[in-house]
Amino acid sequence: MPAKDLYHDAVKQAPIKDGWTVTNDPLHLRYGSFDFQEVITQWLK
Repeated sequence: MPAKDLYHDAVKQAPIKDGWTVTNDPLHLRYGSFDFQEVITQWLK
């Protein structure tokens, strides 16, 4: 898992303030064999 970046807490607080409950932090997203976390990690490098 990549380290939390500068914006992690701010982005996480937005849905919490809107009444949502964060259950998975960080959220790992997959669709079939497509791994979004892998794509995002490569994009941020």
